[in-house]
Amino acid sequence: AAPPPALPVFLLAGSPRMIPFSLKVLVYKIFQFLLKWSTKLLTFRTPELFSGPGSSLQLCEHIAKTGVKSLLIVTDGMLVKIGLLKPMQEKLQQLGVHYVVYDGVLPNPTIEQIETGLAMLKKEGCTAILAIGGGSSIDAAKVIAARAKNPHKIVHMAGLMRVLFKPMPLYAVPTTAGTGSEVTIAAVVSDPSTTRKFAIMDPKLVPIGACLDGALMTGLPAPITAATGMDALTHAVEAYISRNHTPATDAEALEATRLIMQNLPEAVHNGSNVEARQNMALASFKAGVAFTTAGVGYVHAIAHNFGAYYHLPHGLANAIVLPRVLDFSKPDCIPRLARLAEVSGLKQGGESEAQLADKFIAQVRKLNAEFGIPGQVDKLKESDIPAITDKALAEAHWTYAVPRYMDKPECEDFIRGMLPAAA
Repeated sequence: AAPPPALPVFLLAGSPRMIPFSLKVLVYKIFQFLLKWSTKLLTFRTPELFSGPGSSLQLCEHIAKTGVKSLLIVTDGMLVKIGLLKPMQEKLQQLGVHYVVYDGVLPNPTIEQIETGLAMLKKEGCTAILAIGGGSSIDAAKVIAARAKNPHKIVHMAGLMRVLFKPMPLYAVPTTAGTGSEVTIAAVVSDPSTTRKFAIMDPKLVPIGACLDGALMTGLPAPITAATGMDALTHAVEAYISRNHTPATDAEALEATRLIMQNLPEAVHNGSNVEARQNMALASFKAGVAFTTAGVGYVHAIAHNFGAYYHLPHGLANAIVLPRVLDFSKPDCIPRLARLAEVSGLKQGGESEAQLADKFIAQVRKLNAEFGIPGQVDKLKESDIPAITDKALAEAHWTYAVPRYMDKPECEDFIRGMLPAAA
């Protein structure tokens, strides 16, 4: 997201070199400190949750009981094609709930896709929205719900607390265990006209009801399972090492990390294991709860731009960037990385905190290698690096309380390390 307009221009990430970076870091830290304390005044509600195999049908029953008569289902074409929606559609029909399906959401949803869904909602007179799919479908549904009740354009909602009025009632059925979008305050939107990917962050965006139905995920292909699982791990890890962590977010992030390390390999290699799928769904939810308050960091700031420039799926982008950011951040968060290693079952006894931190980072790289996730971005161009750097630093420094700050030259070198020729 763009920096708040009230902040002095000379303090931006791409500001003149005569401003010492140490001064900028001080301002970033003060801003994040104020942001942390201001969030204590906010109420981050969680959706009414239904959990377990078959819980998606329980959510349909709940929607009907609330009196919804006309529902917009927001999803993607592939889920419709494979018939994943049929049991829920049949249940809604039995309950007397009319629905219309908008399946035009693609990875990294765009403003145009959201506006198309909004037009269908208005045409059909829908009074509530049910998102079924991965993070892209749920994010798109969040913004459709917000646009349905707010007069301003999507780009004017970018940033913190810019959704003026309560969105249309929204329910979510995640079909991947990764984004945690069913519980977060954020929705990420792409604007191809400006090569920009921005976040809309507001507690009003949290769905009022959601389900964690691991049975829906058993047919998910291994590469998508791996990428979305590493996305969930990124949320947990960045929330845990954030300077804005709290005891509550720590508990959620650690439990999410434990569940992912224990269940993700099984979910990838044996996708029909419903228990592993259910545990991953719970882990994704918990990681979402953690980063809603604590925030994320450089992994997301850089990955968002890889998505905007090259349409790289968000989970895959996060997985590529994560171990590199942990290497960079390590000097300022060794004890926290060591604790992540402990809950991941990596402690054998006698290791120092630094050794445990290294073990955790090595384990992240091991998982990437096991899942066939590359260490580079094939489409990354040297000519794009300065612009990607500026956008990533602007997002990170004014939105996330990262444990260690990097300046523009450092960030450019960091991104350059992911060029195909550099791998």
